[in-house]
Amino acid sequence: MFCERSLFPLVLIASLWTHPSLASDCAQAMRQQAELGATVATKQFSSQIHVARREALRVYEQGLPLTTGSSPQIGRPPGLSIAVAVNGEVVYAEGFGFADLEQCVPVTAKTKFRIGSVSKPLTAVAAALLYQEGKLSLDAPIQRYVPTFPDKGHVITTRQLLGHLAGIRHYNAAEANKENQDIYHSVAESLKRFQDDPLVANPGTKWSYSSYGYVLASAAIEGASGQDFLSFMHDEVFLRLGMEETVPDENGKIVHNRARWYDLTNKGEYQNSPYADLSYKWAGGGFLSTAEDLVRFGSALLSPGFLKESTLKEIFTPQRTNDGKETQYGLGWFIHVGPERTYEHDGGSTGSSSWLILYPDHNVAISWLINNDDLRSNQPLREVAAPFLTESRR
Repeated sequence: MFCERSLFPLVLIASLWTHPSLASDCAQAMRQQAELGATVATKQFSSQIHVARREALRVYEQGLPLTTGSSPQIGRPPGLSIAVAVNGEVVYAEGFGFADLEQCVPVTAKTKFRIGSVSKPLTAVAAALLYQEGKLSLDAPIQRYVPTFPDKGHVITTRQLLGHLAGIRHYNAAEANKENQDIYHSVAESLKRFQDDPLVANPGTKWSYSSYGYVLASAAIEGASGQDFLSFMHDEVFLRLGMEETVPDENGKIVHNRARWYDLTNKGEYQNSPYADLSYKWAGGGFLSTAEDLVRFGSALLSPGFLKESTLKEIFTPQRTNDGKETQYGLGWFIHVGPERTYEHDGGSTGSSSWLILYPDHNVAISWLINNDDLRSNQPLREVAAPFLTESRR
């Protein structure tokens, strides 16, 4: 491996634009951290990494489009982490900007971010493991594994839950207040948020995105495995894949290298994001991870090994509604079969956003994480990935 550090201080200083007062307070700390920080950079891909780093710097110079309707329309991320894996090996990983603006802590490859709905592919793989072990039927009524879940007058299956076809509702406006600050001590407790609500559609008839559907799927994982959901994820997914930095976002615990979360105001200034407790939706959006861990995870799904070929086919086959319409969503992944075939998922959580894209025809996985949820665009990430796609085929 080799390390290229020459651009890193420039990126860190560029990210001070929103708070000029931070420039004098943090510039020295940034330079010191840049000298100490290690960048994963495999020599074989030095030219591709140079292009990728240049694109990352361009994001800081020009910003990203805001997903909200407020002004300004372009903003720069407080901090960003990126990683690329080729043929199962992490070949590039680096952090830019700040994990903590107040304490002048730079992002590194080890900084943990909220990954939001990128938690869904993780959960889907846990269900797939139980499926291939014969412990979980994807097509059995959910009450086989969660007998306390109310009968809705229609059969709801784990496959439908993982494919957003079960008719379980998503969030509503009322939950954006007190409920998102409450602590839920178990998956069974979090089911109470939605289990008595009517379905938004009959199961199998309509694709309707639902994080709560994944909460119910995690209850099925508990019932099939005999373990609580977080323990099963840790023991059977994260440990086995070397995802040492991936953990639930538990507010009460000391979590090393956890970023701070920021919103952009309509003046283009950063402010601390409001408090949020994610214990109500571990499976659908409650994990912390690093870009490195996410590309390790994605790489494990690009060839048989961790999962059987038949199980991978189940995950990456687009689901269909009862009338045969393809949904472009498999089990935990958006499936795109255009000029460049990709499997991907993005995520947004309070003060953080994420993206994980797999290029199965090139055996490339790429991820980036930002400690802000106002800036969400995957086009720059695709441009970072582009130079690695040709090399991966050689």
